[in-house]
Amino acid sequence: MTYTDEHIRSVLTTTKVVACVGVSMNPVRPSYYVARYLSLKGFTVFGINPGHAGKMLFGQTIHASLSDIPKGAKIGMVDIFRKPDAVPAIVDEALEQLPELRTIWMQIGVSHEGAAAKAEAAGKVVIQNRCPKIEYQRLFGELRMGGFNTGVISSRL
Repeated sequence: MTYTDEHIRSVLTTTKVVACVGVSMNPVRPSYYVARYLSLKGFTVFGINPGHAGKMLFGQTIHASLSDIPKGAKIGMVDIFRKPDAVPAIVDEALEQLPELRTIWMQIGVSHEGAAAKAEAAGKVVIQNRCPKIEYQRLFGELRMGGFNTGVISSRL
């Protein structure tokens, strides 16, 4: 799982619409602040979480599943914040339901070789065990000394 900077930069500059599977409404959770960051950078972010379906997050309605996203949404990337054993079903649903899909991105700590191979065989770009927020900041000169820039100031650890 080695990716060139050019490869990752290309994914981040050509993607406009992201489905964030496993998004949280809790602002201290990584899935929340990654989705928030991407939305602040101009990406349209659709949250996927059955526990929060129908609520609004960053100007979009959260959906229970990828199948519930409006057909014209043109999802270019699915960003997965779920355990590795959940990845195959997410990839299957994404391949079936999202005709504009180009990239499957699995967050830090998430990888699944079988699902990745299936997505690649379907012509999709797969990035595993990386974070688009961290990669964006690293590649576009925004990474702070601590390695993260959530945009949230908190005394909580």
